[in-house]
Amino acid sequence: MSIEREFKLALPPDRAEAADRFFTGVAGAPGRDVPLANIYFDTPSFALAGAKIALRLRKTPDGWLQTLKAAGTATGGMHSRHEWETAVAADALEFDALAAACDDEAALAALRAAAPALGERFRTTFVRRLWCLDFEGARIEAAIDRGDVTANANGQTRSEAISEIELELLEGDESALHALTEKLSAAVPGLAPENVNKAQRGYRLCAP
Repeated sequence: MSIEREFKLALPPDRAEAADRFFTGVAGAPGRDVPLANIYFDTPSFALAGAKIALRLRKTPDGWLQTLKAAGTATGGMHSRHEWETAVAADALEFDALAAACDDEAALAALRAAAPALGERFRTTFVRRLWCLDFEGARIEAAIDRGDVTANANGQTRSEAISEIELELLEGDESALHALTEKLSAAVPGLAPENVNKAQRGYRLCAP
């Protein structure tokens, strides 16, 4: 189990170049683009969402990953939650591997109960521009995500644009994450804390 700690910031599209310049300046090198496609699963009655759990498959340039994220908190754009992730062979969930990785009994029980009725509910597709930063003694992954979240609801396709920044603490003290966020916000006006994650936005699109 790991605890994901990150800031999410809503990025106005016309500020994307300024954010890119900021991260390139801090890292001393341009970011690399990583295309990501994600499929989110739940039951028709959204049992996992009711248990505050998100389950997804992610296609990366290196292969497929499955991720289970449990209930967390989000305040002022700062997100903290437990997550379990394992590699899978293809675009299909592997419950035994996920169950072996998950050490939270409540999350595991909710997943097992929902398993027979799970199906695709929505997708997110975006390009992530990545930098790995050494900042004030910490390692922080900075990302600019731009793309779409799409869901089919009541026979209609609904979509919403994704344009946001994620700053994830990989190693070091959390104070460095706060300091980097403050420096970024000063350099790129118009950023705003984003307390709604991509999964929550997908569920919102699924609502009647």
